[in-house]
Amino acid sequence: MKLVSDILIIIVALLHFSFLYLEMFLWDKPRGMKSFRLTEEFAKQSKSLAMNQGLYNGFLAAGLIWGIFAGDAVKIFFLSCVIIAGIFGAMTVSKRIFYIQAVPAILALVVLLVS
Repeated sequence: MKLVSDILIIIVALLHFSFLYLEMFLWDKPRGMKSFRLTEEFAKQSKSLAMNQGLYNGFLAAGLIWGIFAGDAVKIFFLSCVIIAGIFGAMTVSKRIFYIQAVPAILALVVLLVS
């Protein structure tokens, strides 16, 4: 079960590295605007905010990868951060965020706690 848990955590980390890339580098490009359902005008106006948000997603991903080597307490902490961010994003921005961000982290946390 530890291997399954680590694989799920790596998947969550990879998702957050992809969010970093989308938010920091593709936010105002066609791929980024399509992914986040943005208008060109809004994307240009909010680009610096998105870059900051992307950086935070990178920190979450780095923390999850660190947890693979550091132990369960670190994994639990960073998975909990991802879950809270996903719930908050669902409440404030779009319900989709819950399914894209929080659900994979919830699954990883449940498997970690059961193993």
